Amino acid sequence: MQISSSLKRLALLFTLLTATCARPIEPPVSFATAGGDAWNVAKTVSGQANREACDAVLLSGPGDSRQMLALDSRGRFTASVALQPGDNRLLAECQNQGVSRGIGASQVWRLRLPDRPRAVAQLTIAGGNLVLDGSTTRPSEVSQRAIARLEWRQRDSGPEAIAGLPSSGERVTLPLPKAAGEYHIVLRATDAGGQIDESTAILRIRNKRATVFDPMREHANWVDDAVVYTIVPFLFGPRGFEDVTARLDHLAALGVNTLLLSPVKPAPEDDYGYAVADHFSLHPRYGAEADWRAFIAAAHQRGMRVVMDMVLNHTSDQHPYFADARRRRQASPYFDFYDRDASGAALHYFDRENLKNLNLDNAEVQNFLIEASAHWVRNYGIDGFRVDAAWGPRERRPDFWPRWAAELHRIRPDLLLIAAAPMRDPYYAQNGFDAAYDWTDKPGRWAWRAAFDNEAETAARLREALTANGSGFPVLRFLNDNDTGDRFITRYGLQRTRLASAMLLTLPGLPTLFSGDEVGAAFRPHDDPPPIDWNDDPDNLRLWYAHLIRLRQQNAALRGQTLELIDTGSATTVLGYLRPGRAAGESIVVLLNYGAEAAQVRLPRVALRSLQPSRSNGRVLDLLNGATLRLQSGRDVMLPGYGVRILRAL
Repeated sequence: MQISSSLKRLALLFTLLTATCARPIEPPVSFATAGGDAWNVAKTVSGQANREACDAVLLSGPGDSRQMLALDSRGRFTASVALQPGDNRLLAECQNQGVSRGIGASQVWRLRLPDRPRAVAQLTIAGGNLVLDGSTTRPSEVSQRAIARLEWRQRDSGPEAIAGLPSSGERVTLPLPKAAGEYHIVLRATDAGGQIDESTAILRIRNKRATVFDPMREHANWVDDAVVYTIVPFLFGPRGFEDVTARLDHLAALGVNTLLLSPVKPAPEDDYGYAVADHFSLHPRYGAEADWRAFIAAAHQRGMRVVMDMVLNHTSDQHPYFADARRRRQASPYFDFYDRDASGAALHYFDRENLKNLNLDNAEVQNFLIEASAHWVRNYGIDGFRVDAAWGPRERRPDFWPRWAAELHRIRPDLLLIAAAPMRDPYYAQNGFDAAYDWTDKPGRWAWRAAFDNEAETAARLREALTANGSGFPVLRFLNDNDTGDRFITRYGLQRTRLASAMLLTLPGLPTLFSGDEVGAAFRPHDDPPPIDWNDDPDNLRLWYAHLIRLRQQNAALRGQTLELIDTGSATTVLGYLRPGRAAGESIVVLLNYGAEAAQVRLPRVALRSLQPSRSNGRVLDLLNGATLRLQSGRDVMLPGYGVRILRAL
């Protein structure tokens, strides 16, 4: 009996010991989240310690830094850690009366901010001289290395060489140049570690008057001459960038000079590209980085600007940040990167459940998006951005866009920044954008759709749409984009397409063609159509578009930003407007008959003064066909059904 009892006690003890050994030993300290990418130099970390075992936590960090952290009543701790370039390992150890207890917790933060100084080029005009000022240039916020050199140079040739450049120093005084135009002056800052940053400022000379260009309120000269062409690489061929590059000569012959790339970053295979999964790389379906660089170089060699479609409102639900947040929840370092409701569910707009809105109240998210944008400017020479769903950040965090625009303009003040947002909202013009979309007050709702869907009222409704722009800055105008579904020619036919394209290319703003418009290609962009057959142009639309673009390029009045609607006497079918010129005889009158029946238009006095028919026996020049036109009764113009007149003084 005694032996049996002893054996039972031993068996029980063995069972308890076995159970204890099988149960994992909980470390006395843990971090609240895992490590990961950091987009702030100062990273705030927090965690939990066992109050029974620990009276403090010792946090060891980069550069042998050590912090003794107090615990609150629940054993929680928090600290701000100064991160260094690259990977930063943090170790949190339980302390009890100054002695480490148990197993410590560790994590690694990779600092993603670049370690470079922040050059700031500023210009002033004083005493007839140009003063270059780099005094607000700052060391890298990452390493704080001292600035070693400040060097100034003129970018490109400019209207003329600026005497005294290149030069060096924090403050340089130079004589003002005399030739009219824009002068791009670059400041290069080099720190003690050899890291470099550049900033550009622009001097403008107009009418013998010198001014300093303000990129937050003005747009660069080249924007006034822009004819935009939206490129969807998969519509050009299976090789993506290579196939686009192969057609650049054709696009140059068409007359377009600004190429707007649809999204080219990684996204799910069945997505058009707005479900971006990586802001810093290219979608492999379009080719390698070398193909991308070759395309940009070839475009620039032909005098074409390259503008990227940038997605900053959201990421795909397959983005690594969101995937980590979905898996770890609050333990993810990226959980707070996304906009969430009270229950913690990630938010999205409309029915786009795969597009998760970013949390722009998070400073790291703002830094991430700014660095992602700057990456394409610094490393590839991109000339601007079309920002998708720009109205989203405007609603959630309206101070983000001016911060984003100011940083990009610090690097390149001549960038074209297009807001995918209604141009009727003056916010965008006031916060660094150069253009916005020809939409109604509602995002994505095309302002011209109501006009073309009601043929009997087309001209009248177009007048309403054209007078609704109260922002006073360039409007991006289009007949087709990625969201208009069936192409314009499919919905409205050839005659109205020719008429509407003539309007598109004679109005103020940024006229924008979509891939295939010039050959009348019919497809729906989001249905992943096959590449366009560029030889299939039965209606000779390419010649029509090329002629209209050439007229725009040859006549400054058509590129100006001023529009005066005129009374045509047939308000429902005939749209007329005056494009004032700078000098006598340069103004242009455009008449568009959206009706099937011929119309007689009696020109009002403002149009007659511009065309000056009394000085040429009642005759004017129709630029569209190069013919001389005699006005009936000295002021009447006949317009055939679906006819166009583009009139100028002889």
